[in-house]
Parts: sequence; C-alpha cells; structure tokens
Amino acid sequence: MSVVYAILILGALGLVFGVLLVIAGKVFHVEKDPKEEAVRAVLAGANCGACGYPGCDGYAAAVAKGEAPVNGCVPGGAKAAEAIGQIMGVSAAAGEASVAFVRCSGTCGHTKQKFEYEGLTSCLAATRLGGGNGANICPAGCLGFGDCVNACPFDAMHLVDGIAKVDTSKCVGCMKCAETCPKKLITKVPASYTNAVGCNSTDKGAAITKYCDFGCIGCMKCKKECPADAITITNFLATIDQSKCVHCGHCAEVCPRHVIHSTAVTAAAE
Repeated sequence: MSVVYAILILGALGLVFGVLLVIAGKVFHVEKDPKEEAVRAVLAGANCGACGYPGCDGYAAAVAKGEAPVNGCVPGGAKAAEAIGQIMGVSAAAGEASVAFVRCSGTCGHTKQKFEYEGLTSCLAATRLGGGNGANICPAGCLGFGDCVNACPFDAMHLVDGIAKVDTSKCVGCMKCAETCPKKLITKVPASYTNAVGCNSTDKGAAITKYCDFGCIGCMKCKKECPADAITITNFLATIDQSKCVHCGHCAEVCPRHVIHSTAVTAAAE
C-alpha cells in the first residue's frame, strides 16, 4: 500500500505543478511583436553576429524596436534589407557588400622561418613563441595555422600555400575571421576593390628583403607612377586610397615585389 500511496502523492504533485506552470505561463506571457517575427523570418539565419547583435533573434528584436538598421544583416545582403525595409515601412538603403582581405603575401618558399614550429596547430598558440611572431621572421606575416579558417561559418577562408586566402564567392563580410587573427592581418574591404596591398609590414626595405620575397619595401615606384595620386607610403608600407583609385592596375604591374594585387579579393585557389 505504501507504494500505491507514493504513486498517488507523486501524481497529485505532478498535477498541481503542471497546473501552476500553465497559470504562470499565462500570467507572465509576453506577446511578441509581429514585426519581430516577420523580420526574423526573412533573415539569412546564419547567427553570425555580423550585425552587432547576439544572433538573428537579437537583431530581429532590435529592428522591431527601431534600434537597429534594416540593412544590418550582412549574409542576407540587399535582398534581406529590402524585405526588412518593407516590413518596417522604411527605405532599405543597403550599403555596398564587403568582404574580408588578408594583408599578407608570404607564401611557402617565399618567406623565412626562425625555427620549425612543433605545437598546437593554432595561430594564437604559435604567437606565444618567438616574441609573439611564432616561427615567422616577419613580424607581421600570416602564421598559416588556420584560426580564421576554423572561425569562418561560411567556408570562405582557406589555407593556400601556407597563408590564408578569401573565397569571395562565399564571403559575406561577417569578419569572424578577423576577430580570431592574433596578427590583425584581416581587414574588411568593399567587394568592388580592384587593387590592394597584400602586406602589413612596416619594416624597412633592407630588413624585409631578408625574410620575404613579396613584402612591400616602400620603394615609391607605385606612388610615382599612379595616374590618380591614389597611393601613399607610410612607414615603408604602401596604401591605396580607393576613393581616388581608377582601377587601372598599373601599380600592380610596376610593383617589383608583386605585392599589389590587381584584383585584391580573388577567390581562393581551387
């Protein structure tokens, strides 16, 4: 009989708690804004955080409250921006698409190492050795262990010949890769970029030639021959002002180090 009583008591307690949960659910129920649900439905669903909010739900809630722009969904692009704009009754005004760009050209066989690294296959772990540069002699070079590759939710980052490359056909500009790069080599650029400098070293030319075949040496040749005066040299490193660039590609042709990419955001090699 004690077993029967125990079962009856547990059943009664379960019934009471069930009723209390139902009542609590109705009392504390919070109605969702229909606009929030509509916005959530048209998002890309990547939960990448590129919008600056904690996932798609957080962004949808912020848009519904008028706290976030309608063109904030990076993976969704112009299509999502237009749909959200219609839901919210405002102009989408989607900005230009962006992609990631790796400022390093030091591929295998063209850059020197201080020692043979044996450890975790992680860029962050490698920076704990060699004064923060890992095995690389170049203080600004890609370490090539793929932290950015592992962080990319869209399979847009790949290791090609020892350095990270961006597949722009898949990149949505969420910049998760940049967040994980301990050398801060990855930057966001407009998808329309046609010329960019694939180097981030500010060492003098004499030093760079000792450890990398492709590093910018600040020779001024690109600056002198640019027809649009779009190139500046600061700390021995060339920078291209895209607002002035006429996309002629002449800088890439005259660069003796082949560090200027006439098509900066090319897809990764197959």
